[in-house]
Amino acid sequence: MPLINPQYHPKGWFKNGHFSTIYSAKIRRGPILEFQRDRLTLSDGDFLDLDWSLTKTDVHQDKKYVVILLHGLEGNAQRSYMRGQAATLLAQGFDVCAMNFRGCSGTDNLKLQSYNAGKTEDLDDVVTHIAQLNRYSRIYAVGFSLGGSLLLNYLGNKIGGYRQIHKAAAVSTPLDLSASIQRLSHWDNRAYQWVFLSTLKTKYRQKQRAYPLDLSLDAPRAMTSLKDFDNLYTAPVHGYFNAEDYYQKNSPINTLESVEQQVLVLNALNDSFLSEFCLPTSLAQRSKNIYLETPKYGGHVGFYKPSGPYYNETRVSEFFTAHGA
Repeated sequence: MPLINPQYHPKGWFKNGHFSTIYSAKIRRGPILEFQRDRLTLSDGDFLDLDWSLTKTDVHQDKKYVVILLHGLEGNAQRSYMRGQAATLLAQGFDVCAMNFRGCSGTDNLKLQSYNAGKTEDLDDVVTHIAQLNRYSRIYAVGFSLGGSLLLNYLGNKIGGYRQIHKAAAVSTPLDLSASIQRLSHWDNRAYQWVFLSTLKTKYRQKQRAYPLDLSLDAPRAMTSLKDFDNLYTAPVHGYFNAEDYYQKNSPINTLESVEQQVLVLNALNDSFLSEFCLPTSLAQRSKNIYLETPKYGGHVGFYKPSGPYYNETRVSEFFTAHGA
């Protein structure tokens, strides 16, 4: 499939990847949406919370479409990028179901396990739940950052009811987890890593109090990087030998070419979270289903536009509605 020619051309400070990333994460005020929270019991007895937003316009007439949104590391369904994408899709007549991963909705989950890029069974439970509602003729999905990795792993590994997904999009997505973790360890990304680690350590301590026999009380002191966290919590708790084993088994680049659905992958060249291995131009060129767009600017989920929706939000909506949706 030919590479998509990017049409994103920001001005001024928004050409700087760090500025666009920080502005979009910390300063942007996303649209205010009405939503209804639905608690879903998962296959293993745990739960996660779904935030539903329903369109008020019947664009598709007798057809009803829904889009599942998956947030990034330590995000939630009400982050500005999630609400921005939801608003754009609602305007096009799509209902939106925004996932809160385990422990990300403001209430700690019940199990020792949490979420990660390979926890595809949780997404499958959500897809199955939506399909059983019998309200929608098509299901779409959008993943951001780690949520994009999870979504692509679900589709590439052909988990459960993956065929229920009609089209998908992945924005600012680490396709090679190991290379991206290495990139995040660079000096220019230390502030981001510190922010992620601070919340992850807090959640670890909460888990340790709930499961004192399973988790070490002293582990947070040894967590000075995201890889440390994955070595001391993510990997052992979720059945991996170590962090590298987790990364290798859950890097979407390994199965991306086998994805059956049409998928838009939108990764900026100046995204400091991503490595060159997250920009698979040759793979996209020979693929029938992978539409790769790599704008020069945009940072990490920072495709700012001075008015209206962000560039990525418009692109995803256009991708879903193209060719008869």
